[in-house]
Amino acid sequence: MLKPGATIGILGGGQLGRMLALAAQQLGLKVHIYSPDKDSCAFDVVHTFTCADYDDEAALGRFANSVDVITYEFENVPAKTAAFLAKRKPVLPDPRVLELTQDRLIEKNFISELRIGTAPYAAVHSASQLADGVAKVGLPAVLKTKRLGYDGKGQAKIAKGGDANAAWRSLKNEPCILEGFIDFEREVSVIAARSADGKIECFEVTENEHRDHILHISKVPAKVSPALAAEARRIATRIAKAFDYVGVLAVEMFVVRTGKKRTVLVNEIAPRVHNSGHWTIDGATVSQFEQHIRAVAGWPLGKPIRLGRVEMINLIGAEVNQASHWLTVPGASLHLYGKKDARAGRKMGHVTKVISK
Repeated sequence: MLKPGATIGILGGGQLGRMLALAAQQLGLKVHIYSPDKDSCAFDVVHTFTCADYDDEAALGRFANSVDVITYEFENVPAKTAAFLAKRKPVLPDPRVLELTQDRLIEKNFISELRIGTAPYAAVHSASQLADGVAKVGLPAVLKTKRLGYDGKGQAKIAKGGDANAAWRSLKNEPCILEGFIDFEREVSVIAARSADGKIECFEVTENEHRDHILHISKVPAKVSPALAAEARRIATRIAKAFDYVGVLAVEMFVVRTGKKRTVLVNEIAPRVHNSGHWTIDGATVSQFEQHIRAVAGWPLGKPIRLGRVEMINLIGAEVNQASHWLTVPGASLHLYGKKDARAGRKMGHVTKVISK
């Protein structure tokens, strides 16, 4: 268990790293950010940061020597980097989780082995596998690169009767996974935290609306039955236990209806704090960021209690230029990330609206 004044190292300097650092400082813990991006917005809120490449072993060694435990804000940290650091200091969650979740096919196989439902899927490493995959999964479907895809990047939809080979060429014939298209009622997620002693706390199920493949609005509580919400939390709990996870993770799911019965299918796992959990900063008694810091520090988890009906709205690209409007809205809290360029599709901040119960 870390003592106040100890230092947590965070790999990655984006908004998630920034909000993790702010949560750590509130608990009297110091933070050292490591990121190769000189414009990392997390650098602005910490006393110590290192700007160096993830393969710079000399810089990584100095970083490890300066911290007590290491975590990360995004799952695409090179596995080699995490393994190098794990020989020197505890890295949480375990780098093995990175290896499992950095590859969409390995992740889907992992979920299926737990007997948890997903969309039908098939590996695509060759033209013949693509043809076999289309025969197995059917069309419409979504072709996704196995690695490095997020916010709609690295994927192509194939319509019914569409040209699967053209979709694969658009992804530069990278190794892919073909996923059957799911006719879902809504998208939801569960943010779960697990401590080193195995205790798990789940936040309430969140309903998510995307725009141009980027999360636009999250709402809590989700419009699902208590039984379905309990099922979603059970699935997130099973995944966290199977990983022997320490920290916060998000499980994204589709709510699907078959006849009169509704169930959930897992879409993706994010082994980190997640955009759909930003509402917890203002809308719950403990935020996802504080929960993650508590877990990696070896501290007890908080019991998350929702403070009302909550909406989180992402400010994407030029939307940040109207951010001052939210300062006049009762119950709204504005969070800006300090990024310089408001590029299209870039998350510049978010707003949380807490509406009384």
